[in-house]
Amino acid sequence: MKFTVADYAIFVLLLVFSAGIGLFYALSGGKQRTVQEFLLANRSMTFLPLAFSLLATFQSAVAILGVPSEIYRFGTEYWFLGCSYFLGLLIPAHVFIPIFYRLRLTSTYEYLELRFNKVVRLCGTATFIFQMVIYMGVVLYAPALALNAVTKFDIWASVLTIGIVCTLYTALGGLKAVIWTDVFQTFVMFAGQVAVIVVGTIKVGGIGRVWQLAAEKGKISGIDLNPDPYERHTFWTLAFGGVFMMLALYGVNQAQVQRYLSSRSERQAVLSCYAVFPCQQIVLCLSCLTGLVMFAYYQDHQLTQEQLNASPDQMVLYFVMDVLQEVPGLPGLFVACLFSGSLSTISSAFNSLATVTMEDLIRPYVANIPERRATLYSKLLALGYGLLCLGMAYISSMMGPVLQAAISIFGMVGGPLLGLFCLGMFFPCANSVGAVVGLIAGLAMAFWVGIGSMVINYQSVSPDPTVLATDGNLTTAVMTTLLTSTTAPERSNTWEGCKSQNDFSSAATITLLFACKVPRNAPLWST
Repeated sequence: MKFTVADYAIFVLLLVFSAGIGLFYALSGGKQRTVQEFLLANRSMTFLPLAFSLLATFQSAVAILGVPSEIYRFGTEYWFLGCSYFLGLLIPAHVFIPIFYRLRLTSTYEYLELRFNKVVRLCGTATFIFQMVIYMGVVLYAPALALNAVTKFDIWASVLTIGIVCTLYTALGGLKAVIWTDVFQTFVMFAGQVAVIVVGTIKVGGIGRVWQLAAEKGKISGIDLNPDPYERHTFWTLAFGGVFMMLALYGVNQAQVQRYLSSRSERQAVLSCYAVFPCQQIVLCLSCLTGLVMFAYYQDHQLTQEQLNASPDQMVLYFVMDVLQEVPGLPGLFVACLFSGSLSTISSAFNSLATVTMEDLIRPYVANIPERRATLYSKLLALGYGLLCLGMAYISSMMGPVLQAAISIFGMVGGPLLGLFCLGMFFPCANSVGAVVGLIAGLAMAFWVGIGSMVINYQSVSPDPTVLATDGNLTTAVMTTLLTSTTAPERSNTWEGCKSQNDFSSAATITLLFACKVPRNAPLWST
């Protein structure tokens, strides 16, 4: 299972094109000389590139590996997450975008100062920075580790190459470069997944046989209306719980809101939200079809001992190498697809982190910063966060099983932050004290449930620290487009069963319930 020259060539072309887009915008137009141009693309973007960028921002490499693995192991129940996309994008389009756009904000957290005070703004900013810094190192390191396990592609060559290229075009080209590289990388992701599905389907004997094999083995799931929160996935947790996931991502997350704010008009921002809906459905279908084709393929082909011992996340890469190895260049296309997911997610993180640091932590406390100096500071911040991402990737390499917790933190923070914004928008009686207390209490509850469940499970499991959490995997988080995988071959409907099977997904469901349910006697916990 080795790469050919054609595979390496395709992979290098991805990096060259991405860096080239950044250099183009660094040397053209206004040459990124103002903060508005660097951080908000001069508020000149139209809806179509914004839609692709919105899609790419959280379509990470972890999701590209995780969703097919979920379908392969547990069936198509996860497909019902698509039901949440309609409300999850309609509400941001008509509730959050008009508020943020009409206020002409740069940082989402400026709203919190306008609504409450500076303390609430700082709390929101600090929480977001913590969330993204923890997450971006994992997003960079995790796919590199999975790729190394299957193809022997050098881990640190992957990490350093992706990190440096991403830092380069983000720091030089600003948000406009990030958006247009996202567009390019989205098409690469589509091409990689389509190639795997087409070639795999042909080898299995057609899409009809794929569906037939999956149905015979019980992999085609019906609508599960079981209200039990301990059930791994049900229609309620996916279709309705997924709405809150989408609101946290597409409603109040700085990385997404910054794209709305970069549009040339409010109408263009709303249209970008509408346009991303069919794109999200296509991405979900491609990932689910990849999982079904992979399942059908291994009904006819015996798994090797190495594949039997692999973590579920690595199975997608094994499958890709199995079905595409005979076609030079296609394995490289899928690897380009995989790292496009990482590039798009990480570049958005750099840009959004530079924005909130500049607008929330520097400008309010340093008076009269000249425009050119403020732009230089913003570029240096993007560069600094790029270097920090490489450092976080190194830390991730030493975290072992704690890596699962690092990814899950992204989800645990999303719910309370969504609650903070909704409190300000929908409850006129709420004050700054209630906002801070609510945020702290929400974070405490989410971390208590999420991290606590992991600690309990890790006490009984001691995985090899050099292996990427093979008991919990790199797929996770109800509040992101990732999911939580388990090693259990069957579901468990009891808490003790979940603990014994190391099933983190039930804990993630409970985290979502704590973060998002609305107790009748506590309006502060509205979300």
